[in-house]
Amino acid sequence: MNEFLPAGSAAPVLPTADASCRLRPVPSGAARITGGFWARRQQANRDSAIASGPERLEAAGNLDNLRIAAGTKQGDTRGLIFMDSDVYKWLEAAAWEYARNPSDELLQAQRDMTALVAAAQEPDGYLNSVVAAEGRGRYRDLPWSHEHYCAGHLMQAAVAQVRGTGDRGLLEVAVRFADHLVETFGEDRRHDVDGHPEVEMGLVELFRATGNRSYLELARYFVDARGHGLMAGYGKEPTYFSDRVPVREQTTVEGHAVRAVYLAAGAADVAAELGDKELLEALTRQFAHMVATKTYVTGGLGSRWHMEAFGDPYELPPDRAYAETCAAVGGVQWAWRMLLATADPFYADVAERMLHNGFIAGVSLGGGEYFYVNPLQMRSGAHPDENRSPAHGRRGWFECACCPPNIMRTLASLDGYLASTDEDGVQLHLYARSEVTAGAVRLSVETDYPWDGRIRVRIDETTDAEWTLSLRVPAWARGATLTVDGDPREAAPGSYAAVRRTWRAGEVAELTLPMEVRVVAADDRIDAVRGCVAIERGPLVYAVEQVDQPEGVVVDDARIDVAGRPEAEHRLDLLGGVTVVTVAGRARRHEAAPWPYPPASGSAGGDVSGDRVQLTAVPYFAWANRELGPMRVWLPRS
Repeated sequence: MNEFLPAGSAAPVLPTADASCRLRPVPSGAARITGGFWARRQQANRDSAIASGPERLEAAGNLDNLRIAAGTKQGDTRGLIFMDSDVYKWLEAAAWEYARNPSDELLQAQRDMTALVAAAQEPDGYLNSVVAAEGRGRYRDLPWSHEHYCAGHLMQAAVAQVRGTGDRGLLEVAVRFADHLVETFGEDRRHDVDGHPEVEMGLVELFRATGNRSYLELARYFVDARGHGLMAGYGKEPTYFSDRVPVREQTTVEGHAVRAVYLAAGAADVAAELGDKELLEALTRQFAHMVATKTYVTGGLGSRWHMEAFGDPYELPPDRAYAETCAAVGGVQWAWRMLLATADPFYADVAERMLHNGFIAGVSLGGGEYFYVNPLQMRSGAHPDENRSPAHGRRGWFECACCPPNIMRTLASLDGYLASTDEDGVQLHLYARSEVTAGAVRLSVETDYPWDGRIRVRIDETTDAEWTLSLRVPAWARGATLTVDGDPREAAPGSYAAVRRTWRAGEVAELTLPMEVRVVAADDRIDAVRGCVAIERGPLVYAVEQVDQPEGVVVDDARIDVAGRPEAEHRLDLLGGVTVVTVAGRARRHEAAPWPYPPASGSAGGDVSGDRVQLTAVPYFAWANRELGPMRVWLPRS
């Protein structure tokens, strides 16, 4: 039996002391969200989503599948082949939530579900309830069986459980499975990879928790083996599986969006632990190209419903955007790992955009209903032609339920993404009302972000030595200021405003970020929204939703007057308390026509016809929480 490192660090990503990381994460036990925007979302996640998770998994058949595989129940399995992964993601969410707020009831639910998982494991460590119960044969269809994918989620859940609760039952299951994989796959064993990356992250974190280097080496193997046409050996087209180009040679992301970003996140873990500069440089290129050409203004990833895939550069249609919630989760995971490796605030900026928009839009304000797909436009008369279609409205669960428990585990572990440390001091990356402890230093953060741009950091405890406090200044925050005890400092956008000094308890650093409404245009190469504009304020992207518009104004027909002066107002009575933006525009009702292509008007300045109106925009994440109707992020100029 492996000797496990002591529990006590409750962070989802915890590089070893030898890892090539510029920054080290502050464990979520030492960084705690105490109020405000994210605290409310975490509370809803705990009370509604995580609490109902076992019931959802029972109803969908996930738990019965494990019982059938264990031989304690007869019958046929239900659902998709990767049903076990939803169980593991819920277990991970429960573990991080227990670390935040211990609960005997939550702990017992974890232990009961862990016992089900352990009972389904086979004597040599293999574990996949659907494959085993249906007698499909192990690893016969790796492009689609998701056997390694499920294993990766098991490993992440096991590490979360030991770090968050101290329980080691699931860790023992994960170690046995990982040992089986080490014995089965590799350069001198079975030369193959799973069709859905995820095991790479799981193996590296399991290495970090146990010290067993064979797990890290297997993760490196899986990263380097991909891109050499292994999927073609099964008769599969390799692009979908991120298997067309070796990871070290890729210049962008392609194929299935979730697969691509999970692979990149795992590769970033491998690069950090092995000090692999070549691999990190390749990932840096890919991330930059993804942000520049394949990312929605909301941070959403994946522009094609077909194959749930990234499209070509600048192929970003708003109405057919796939932007799967899981892809936003994977994007945040990749960005966080790149931030730790490089200390470049660019990655924190991207993670913030994804979290505040593309990710959180995937769950209702109440915490228990979800979007699988996150488009940037819904037309009048939209028809829900598919289970995942947003035209259904938010749904309690899905046949492919990867997104709901992925949201649960991300919100439960969000505290761990607030801050980091290095040899010089403490860095704050994401802003929330919180408390951060780093060694002998303890900070209190007071803010009403993202509604208000003032972030007040009080030094509660400190050492007698000099150290540096670094506060991220988002790239959009032109005119930001940093004041320390009345002394103004530089706060350049897209950087860290850093103050090095011998701090005293009670001193305050206040970062002020300008929260003016910004009207942004799309690159002309994004054909689908050429000539359109979108509204942003702080880290939030806004949407014009039908329910908020004056009578007779149809969102489909609305245009924004870019010369008008947008106004922002915080509304405590709306959507649990949000800042809304009103902007001048025009609206014209179009009558049905026998041919929708009239002669061009010859005007290059935008359509100025229609009635003058005031359009109201709400944060994109909050749309479809009242009534379902037309919505647009990008609107034509007037």
